[in-house]
Amino acid sequence: MPSDHTCRRIACLQPSATVILDAVGELDRVVACTKYCADVVPGVADGARTILSDSWTADTCEIIAVEPDLVIASVPYQEKAIAEILKAGARFLGLAPKSLADIYTDIVTIAGAVGATSRGNDVVRNMREHIAKVRARVSGAVRLRVFCEEWGKPVIASQRWVSELVETAGGEFIGTPAKQIRTEEVETIDPQVVIAAWCGTGDRVPLEKIITARGWQNTSAALAEKVFCIRDEFLNTPAPTLMHGLDALAFAIHPELFPRTKGIRQITGVSAAGAGNAVL
Repeated sequence: MPSDHTCRRIACLQPSATVILDAVGELDRVVACTKYCADVVPGVADGARTILSDSWTADTCEIIAVEPDLVIASVPYQEKAIAEILKAGARFLGLAPKSLADIYTDIVTIAGAVGATSRGNDVVRNMREHIAKVRARVSGAVRLRVFCEEWGKPVIASQRWVSELVETAGGEFIGTPAKQIRTEEVETIDPQVVIAAWCGTGDRVPLEKIITARGWQNTSAALAEKVFCIRDEFLNTPAPTLMHGLDALAFAIHPELFPRTKGIRQITGVSAAGAGNAVL
């Protein structure tokens, strides 16, 4: 039985928090979440919860109407909305992770709020063990230059935790995490692997178009047919689902060491003459 001090009614405006609550076995406490939470945890779209639009446009009155005792969102969040939430008597937890260490802290913090600290520690331990196994397998392997982007217009490199996962999987991350980079600069560095994981697009990044439009057909990545799309939620959701992203990265960088896994799409036959063909 949950103790009296734990949060029983949670409004999740951040998909990662919903994933974490699911991972520690406390999804039943979620009374409202966003449509993006449903993308990564389909179980919340069972009709038993209020589905909000997203973190930035969610109606504060709609949030308060579900009578949450805890609201979890990413920050910076709408200051006026936070004030209204606190005024209604709910706690507010703002998440802004940048690194894997930050994500581990978020997992334990959320688990503690629902009286599941032990399960939260288990989740973190499993993630660390998974990472250690991948790192051990690539020990001694040649490190490839990897460009991984979270957005394409403008081109923005993936988050710091993704750069850590790329390094874990045997790659050398190109660019500054979470910062814009010119396409010409990427071409000059000449990545050996190109990975696109655009926020909110699932696995629908138009790989063929971005390679040809940017003039990247003669990069080492294109010539070696190492151009991939990894599902958005596997790399951009700072939660245990990142382990799916790590497995996909490991295959993309070192297919000789790792099997193909879910959530990754590849194009082949890219050349200066035009785009290539997609391989799922």
